[in-house]
Amino acid sequence: MFNMREAKSFTISSDVLSEIANTRGKGSTSERVNELLKKALELERRERLEREAAEFFASDVDDATERAAYQKAAKTVLSRG
Repeated sequence: MFNMREAKSFTISSDVLSEIANTRGKGSTSERVNELLKKALELERRERLEREAAEFFASDVDDATERAAYQKAAKTVLSRG
């Protein structure tokens, strides 16, 4: 996998930089920042999906109506076989 790197300038607070330096291990600070950002983006994506799922399942749609529609569609599909 080819990773294109682009130099950007960001301002990071000194306490965050200190924490990054303390947890970076043998890699560079830039590698650690990229690792943390990727984890944060993945966490954000999962949280967004969880919110969407919660909104979907919290809808006021009648479950019996949805269940009946699903059963009807399933019977139609099975009868084609």
